[in-house]
Parts: sequence; C-alpha cells; structure tokens
Amino acid sequence: MMETMPRKPVARDAVLDAFEAVLIDEGERAATLDAVARRAGVSKGGLLYHFPNKEAMIGALLERLDLLAETEIDAMKSAPEGAAAYFIKSSLWADTPMDRVFVAATRLAEVAHEETRRRFAGIQQQWLDVLAEEIGTDLAKAVRYMGDGLYFNAMFESGHGDAAARRQADVDALLAAVEILRKG
Repeated sequence: MMETMPRKPVARDAVLDAFEAVLIDEGERAATLDAVARRAGVSKGGLLYHFPNKEAMIGALLERLDLLAETEIDAMKSAPEGAAAYFIKSSLWADTPMDRVFVAATRLAEVAHEETRRRFAGIQQQWLDVLAEEIGTDLAKAVRYMGDGLYFNAMFESGHGDAAARRQADVDALLAAVEILRKG
C-alpha cells in the first residue's frame, strides 16, 4: 500500500500568493475560488484542500499581514536612525511582501470586511505607539500621515520617469521637517 504524503506548504503559499495577487490586480469581487485556483495553477479541488472557502483564505492572508507587520514594527523599534525616520523611509511602495499583503488587505477593507478593518486599526495603533515613544503623540500622528501620503503616491508613481528621484527628495524633505518639528 502506497503511503500518502502530505502536501507541501509551498502549494498552500502559492494559493495564498494567487489570492493576494487577484485582490491587488482585480479587487475583492474578482477574487473567487475559481479565479484564485486559475491564478495559482491548481484545480479548484487543490485549492479547497488548503482553503475550504474564501473566508479561510482571508484568514490566512490576515495572519500573513499580522506576521509581516510584527516584523516591520520590530524593525521600527530597533532602527538605528529611530522609529520616525525608519517609518518615513519605509513608506515607499517597493513591491515587498509587506507592501503586497497590505494592498491586498486594503482591497478587503474597501468592501467593509470588519476583521480586516480591525486588524488595520490594530497595526496602525502599534505604529503610533512606537512612534509616540520616540517623538510624542502629536508628532507621531503627523509622521504616520506623512508616511501614508508617501506610500499612496509611490504606489501610483512607480515606473514614471524620474519618480524614484522625486520620491527620495520627498523622503529627505519629510525627514528634515520631522527634525524641525522635534526641535520646535
């Protein structure tokens, strides 16, 4: 009798990556089980082996978001240049795993997925807490909004001419503004 080998976690990750990609590229409504299976290159049965329904995929995506956010928050806390400078410098779209899961989860939040909104609120509060430890609550909020603006604009400017040079100039200007506000 042939022993059945458990499926590799790589297949599960490939399905989750496909779900993330469909969310980013096409939005929540397009992220059907069939569309995700197609994107992952697996049968619908193969997808269902790992995720019995869309909510299970959402749960796994939110776990990925939490893990990557925890890593980012730890990096903020230990950044030699300080949490505020790290936050601003890392607020540019770079197509990192964190960028991708963040945007994918944003697509879920757009359709009022409550658990996603709750997770985002928790992550944003953690960012604020780390920033506030370093620069105080009011300046922490300003830095978060600076980072949000950089991130939003960088997502839409990528690949357009000298966008990278402009973004770096923006980062430098915002870092200088934070220093002025700190001393103020």
